[in-house]
Amino acid sequence: MDRTEPGLEHTVADGVATVVIGNPAKRNAMTAAMWGALPVLLERLAADPAVRVLVLTGAGDTFCAGADIASLRDPGTDPQALAVAAEEALAAFPRPTLAAIRGYCVGGGSQLAAACDLRFAEEGASFGVTPAKLGVVYAAASTRRLVALTGPATAKHLLFSGELIDTARALRAGLVDEVLPAGGLDERVDAYVRTLVARSGLTQAAAKEFATGRDDRDAYWAEQARRSGDTAEGAAAFLERRAPRFTWTTGP
Repeated sequence: MDRTEPGLEHTVADGVATVVIGNPAKRNAMTAAMWGALPVLLERLAADPAVRVLVLTGAGDTFCAGADIASLRDPGTDPQALAVAAEEALAAFPRPTLAAIRGYCVGGGSQLAAACDLRFAEEGASFGVTPAKLGVVYAAASTRRLVALTGPATAKHLLFSGELIDTARALRAGLVDEVLPAGGLDERVDAYVRTLVARSGLTQAAAKEFATGRDDRDAYWAEQARRSGDTAEGAAAFLERRAPRFTWTTGP
């Protein structure tokens, strides 16, 4: 496990980068240093061709309880700007991202989870978007991302009240994609990311770009497919009943 800053650690193994939020004394709340370090770490991991998938999780039995408010009261520190910059860096990561969630996923933690492509949660996790408890104006980009996941009504409920919701409601609302029984999260995440690593990185990168609303690069991605030979390899592997050996690794 490599340490980037106090509170952030990461590993890269078998195509999977795992970033662990760790501030256990404060339920993995994000300090100013952690917010600032995350985009730098993500940029480095994005430049590593060995990284095919990124998993974001929390140390121990919680994901992230938000921002460490005490550390963000220093003069000259803009907590909202730090959080939004980290969120946007995570959303822009060019490969699939997955939040593996236990315990509290609240405030800034919910921003980070929402910025991931997918969210798997263990039964018993709690979710909340809490700026109304602090008198904070939630950033427009963060609000739009939340609305895209849950719809306007649920997003308004979460933002207006700051109340926590459980995994069952989070699943119904679209805030999480899967809920796993206690003890089952790691096994499911490991199996799922192995599946992603075995699939076409070309398909994943193009799909991620198109899903975020950029639809003017069909010709670019068609050319990438032609040059890489991955489409031909996928068809050959299907006909030969073997696992494909995709080779495309370059980011968009």
